[in-house]
Amino acid sequence: MNKEIQLHDLGNKDYKDTWDYQEHLFKQIVDIKIQNRREDTCLETPNYFLFVEHPHVYTLGKSGDLSNLLLSEKQLKAKEATFYKINRGGDITYHGPGQIVGYPILDLENFFTDIHKYLRFLEEVILLTLAEYNIIGTRSEGETGVWLDVGTPFARKICAMGVRASRWVTMHGFALNVNANLGYFDNIIPCGIKGKAVTSMHVELGIEVDEQEVKEKIAKHFSTLFEANFKRFEI
Repeated sequence: MNKEIQLHDLGNKDYKDTWDYQEHLFKQIVDIKIQNRREDTCLETPNYFLFVEHPHVYTLGKSGDLSNLLLSEKQLKAKEATFYKINRGGDITYHGPGQIVGYPILDLENFFTDIHKYLRFLEEVILLTLAEYNIIGTRSEGETGVWLDVGTPFARKICAMGVRASRWVTMHGFALNVNANLGYFDNIIPCGIKGKAVTSMHVELGIEVDEQEVKEKIAKHFSTLFEANFKRFEI
């Protein structure tokens, strides 16, 4: 099993270009797995982790409801935002500046073959990261992602998650609000859940947060939980 993960920090990158890149890496892993089964070989499959920040964009999961987008095409253009219907799970969400997006593209057969466990590990990575800033995050039963003050009138989501998996290979991932402009969430019903607020680390702390530092903490906790080694490299 290969537990090395190749880490790419893509900086600020267009959503569609990043999605295409994810698909390329995803297909690369799947093709190796197909070859191994067809030819009875044992070629090692790679693992990847992408950090990225997107320009303003709304994405709708494959089972999502388009009515949860509250903007017309003209209004999207006025806000300099784009929209894509994509192949992950979950409903609608927003990505934009001040948000750290992580896309693990892993062969789970290198780690464990349990999608439920995988999602809980992603949540745990964020929970541990927030705890380093004295932000107490929690899970909300039946709602993937990380929340604050669940079970109170002040419940609010700080990290959205949505993944795709095929042949135990993952793509898509999580979006943690660090210094995000929360006004853009007013244009959707986030994750299709009415009556729930959204927050960001800088709102909770009252100061701007060092995003590079947050990425380093996420990578540290991810590496520990998945018992993996990160290898950083540029495209």
